[in-house]
Amino acid sequence: MPENNIQKIPMQQLGYHFIPTQFLPKGKNEYYLRNTQNRSGITYRTLTAYEIEALVKNRNTSDDWNNILVSDAFNPELVKNCKFFGLVRIGKLEPVCLNFSDLTIPVGLYNSIIISCDIGDNVVIDNVNYLSHFIIGNECILANINEMVTTNHAKFGNGIVKEGEDESIRIWMEICNENGGRSVIPFNGMLPGDAYLWSKYRNDVDLLQQFKNFTEKQFNQKRGYYGKVGSRTVIKNCAILKDVWIGEDAYIKGANKLKNLTINSGKEGQTQIGEGCELVNGIIGYGCRIFYGVKAVRFIMASHSQLKYGARLINSYLGNNATISCCEVLNSLIFPAHEQHHNNSFLCAALLMGQSNIAAGATIGSNHNSRGADGEMVMGRGFWPGLCVSLKHNSKFASYTILAKGDYPAELNITLPFSLVSIDNEKNQLVIMPGYWFMYNMYALARNSWKYIDRDKRTEKIQYLEYDFLAPDTINEMFQAIETLQYITGKAYFNKEANIDNNKVACIEQGKFLLEQKQLNIIEQLTIILPNAENTKRPTLVIKVYQAYHLYKKMIAYYGTNHLLNWIKTNQIKSIAHLKKLMPKVVRNEWINVGGQLMAKKTVDDLLLSIKKGSIKNWEEVHDFYQLQGEKYLFEKNMHALASLSELYNIDWNKLDATKLNDLLNETLLTKTWITEQIFLSRKKDYINPYRKMVYDSDEEMEAVMGKLADNTFIQQQNKELKTFKNALQQIKKQFQLPK
Repeated sequence: MPENNIQKIPMQQLGYHFIPTQFLPKGKNEYYLRNTQNRSGITYRTLTAYEIEALVKNRNTSDDWNNILVSDAFNPELVKNCKFFGLVRIGKLEPVCLNFSDLTIPVGLYNSIIISCDIGDNVVIDNVNYLSHFIIGNECILANINEMVTTNHAKFGNGIVKEGEDESIRIWMEICNENGGRSVIPFNGMLPGDAYLWSKYRNDVDLLQQFKNFTEKQFNQKRGYYGKVGSRTVIKNCAILKDVWIGEDAYIKGANKLKNLTINSGKEGQTQIGEGCELVNGIIGYGCRIFYGVKAVRFIMASHSQLKYGARLINSYLGNNATISCCEVLNSLIFPAHEQHHNNSFLCAALLMGQSNIAAGATIGSNHNSRGADGEMVMGRGFWPGLCVSLKHNSKFASYTILAKGDYPAELNITLPFSLVSIDNEKNQLVIMPGYWFMYNMYALARNSWKYIDRDKRTEKIQYLEYDFLAPDTINEMFQAIETLQYITGKAYFNKEANIDNNKVACIEQGKFLLEQKQLNIIEQLTIILPNAENTKRPTLVIKVYQAYHLYKKMIAYYGTNHLLNWIKTNQIKSIAHLKKLMPKVVRNEWINVGGQLMAKKTVDDLLLSIKKGSIKNWEEVHDFYQLQGEKYLFEKNMHALASLSELYNIDWNKLDATKLNDLLNETLLTKTWITEQIFLSRKKDYINPYRKMVYDSDEEMEAVMGKLADNTFIQQQNKELKTFKNALQQIKKQFQLPK
C-alpha cells in the first residue's frame, strides 16, 4: 500500500528557496520575478526596535525580523497574532475600517500565517490560516480563508509548461469533440474566434503549430511568479485558493476551491465568485458571475458570462454575454449570447454558433450510437431546441433552427434555416416547416436581435459580433434553401405525375416554375420529401413549402434593398444616373462565422495563410486582424447585400430604370410594414389565446401581470422605426423623382 510522501523540512527554510536553485538565472535571487511583479511604488524600510517590540507584544512572531520590510506609514499596533516567514513587505496601515457589502472590518493583519508576500496599503488580512507567495494590492480584504498559496510553477490557468516540466502535464481544453481531436491550449485573452480557428482547421499541421507557438511566446516559462490579488478585491469565507491571479475589484465569497486560475476583474468589468464554487484550470473573463455550487474544470469563460446554480462546465469555452445555470456542459465551444438555464439539460461535444437557447430536458450529444466518443454537433446561429429534446451525434443544423419536443433517434442534417423541426409519431416521419420564425414568431426573432445588442456588456469589442437575423451567413443559407425547395418540389411533382425520378436540373426547373408561377393548388397536393435530412429510412416531410419559398425571397429582397438604401445615403446619391455610376460590381460570396464575427471565406483564408507564412506573428496581431475586419464589416456586408439583391432579381444595374427602383422601394416598404405587423400579431397571441387567459379572472388581472400590450416598449419602438423608414423612403423617392 503506498504511503503519503510527507517530507521534513528545516524550520528556517520555510518561506525561502521558492525557486529551486537549478531554475535560478545566474546572478539572480529568488525574488527577481516578484520584484518585477510588484508595481505598488511603495518604498520599504526595515523595522525599528520599537516596532519589533510592539509586534512581539501583540503575539506576532518572525523567523527573522530583518526580513519584515514596511512603509513609513506602517502601524505595528494593527498587526496581531501573526506568524511571518521569509521576506514579507507591508505597506501603509492606518487605524480605519474597510466596509464592503455589509462587512466592516478593521485594517490590519490578524490571526494569520504569512509567508513571503507583498502587501499593499491599508489591507485587511484576518484569519487567513496560510497565505504564501502572493502580491496583495491596496485596500484588499482577505478574511476567513483556510489556504491561499502559490507554487513556483504556477501557470494561472494558461496551458503552458514551465522549466523542467514534462510536456505531458500541459493543460489542453478538449472542445467540440470528446476524443481530444479538436483540443486547444487555453490562454488568458483567448477570444471565441481563436478557439474556433484552432479547433476547426485540424488538417493543417503548420497552422496548428503556429497557434501553439503563439501561445507559448505569450508567456514566460520561468518559474517563480507570485499569485496576485488586485486592489480593492474582497475574498472572504473561502477554503482553498491555489495558483490564482485575481484582478482588481473582484468579489469572492464562500468558494470551496479555486486552483490554477486567472480571474480577470477591473474597470472592464468586476468579477464575482460565490458560495460553494469549485473552479480548476480555467480563465475567467472580465465581469463574469459565478455563483452557488458551480463546478468548472479546464474551461474559459469569456467576459460578462455567467455560471450559476450548480452548473458544470468541463473542457468547454463559454462565449461573451452567455449564461449557463443548473445544467451540465462538456467538451463544447459556445459562441457569444448563449442561454441555458435548466437543471436537467445536457450539452456535450457541440459547436454552438451563438444566440442559442437550450431548454429544460434537452439532451444534446447522447452519442451511444457508435463505439467511441467521437461524435459532434454543429448548430448555426439562433439554435433553439424545445423541452425534452434528445439529439444524437453527428448532427448539423442551419441557422435559427427550432426543434419541437421529441426524442430524435437518429443523426440530423437540417439545411433549411428558420425552420421548425418536429416528429409526427402517428405517421412516423420527421416534419420540417421552413421559414417558421417568419410565419409565427417574428416578435421573438426581431426582439432577440435587439436584446443581444442591448446586453452586450463588453468594453473592449475586439470581435464585431453580428446579432441581426439577416446577415451574410443566413442570407447565403436562404439562397441554398430556395434551390433545395425548388428541387424537392419538382421531384415531388414528377413522382406524382409520372413516377419518374428526373435529374436534379429538371427537378429544379420544374419546382421553380411551380413556385414562381404560384401554382399553390398543385403544390399543396404534393408530398414533398427532403432527402438526407435524417439518418433513417423514414421520410422527412417538408410542409408550407410555397409560403417558405416566398418568405425566403421576401427577406433576401428586404435585406438587399435596405442596404441599397444605405448605399444611396452613405454615398449621397441623388439620381438614378449617379446610382448606376457608383454601383459596385460584386458577386455574392461565401461567409464563415468565426466566433460570432462574420467574415468572408476569402478573408479567413488570407488570415490563415498570413499566420502560416509568419506575417502575423502572435495572438495580438490575430486580434488586430479581427478588429480591422470588424471595421470593414459594414461595408462588406453592404456589398454582399447588393450582390444578393442583384442575384435574386437578376438585376443589371446598368439598365436600372425608375420603374424597377420604385418597385424595389415599394416592396421593401410593404415588407417592413408586414414585419412590424407580424411582430405585433405574434405578441398579441399571448393576450387573446383563451388557454393563456384562463388563469386570469379578468383582463385587468392579466394586464397587471403581463403588462399592457399597448405599453410594450419593443412594439412601440418598431412602430416608430416604421414611421421613420416611411419618411426616409419618401425623401429618397423625392430625390430620385419617383412616383409616390
